[in-house]
Amino acid sequence: MTRAVIAFGANLGDRERTIASATRAIAEAEGVELLAASPVYETAAVRPGGVDHDAPRYLNGVLVVETSLDPHALLDLLQRVETEHGRSRETRWGDRTLDLDLVDHGGARVESDRLELPHPRAWERAFVLQPWLDVDPEAEIAGRGRVADLRARAIDEVVRR
Repeated sequence: MTRAVIAFGANLGDRERTIASATRAIAEAEGVELLAASPVYETAAVRPGGVDHDAPRYLNGVLVVETSLDPHALLDLLQRVETEHGRSRETRWGDRTLDLDLVDHGGARVESDRLELPHPRAWERAFVLQPWLDVDPEAEIAGRGRVADLRARAIDEVVRR
C-alpha cells in the first residue's frame, strides 16, 4: 500500500454535496482506503493569469489515502469520479463542478503525457498546502521540501470554512 494525497476543489453547483459524494466514491473504491480528509477552505479561483476575484469561489481541501493502485490507475479513478460528478474539460483552469488532482503518490516522480508527480504546481498553492498541512504536519513534496515551509511562502488566499 502506498500513501497518496489527492487535492479536491469545486466552484460550481452544490459544492459541499459534490465534495462529500466524491469523497465517498473514492473511499469506497477498490484498492483505496481513506486515511484523512482535511478541513475545507474557500478560495478565489486561480487562472493562468492569476487570481480571478469575479469567478465563483472554490471549496478546496485534500484527502490522504492508502492505495494499492499505481499512479495512473489512481488517476483513472479520480477522472472517473470527476466525470460522474459533471466535470467537463472545455476550458483549462475553468470553473468546474469537481476537480481532483493527484498531488503525491508515495513520493514517486512520474512524467507522462497524462500525469506529472509530484503535482507540478502544488508546492506554490496555499489552497493545497494548507489543508495538506492540517492533516499531515510532517508532509514533504519530493524535490520541493517540507509542506510547512512551502506553505509559509505561498501567497494564495485561503479561508477556512
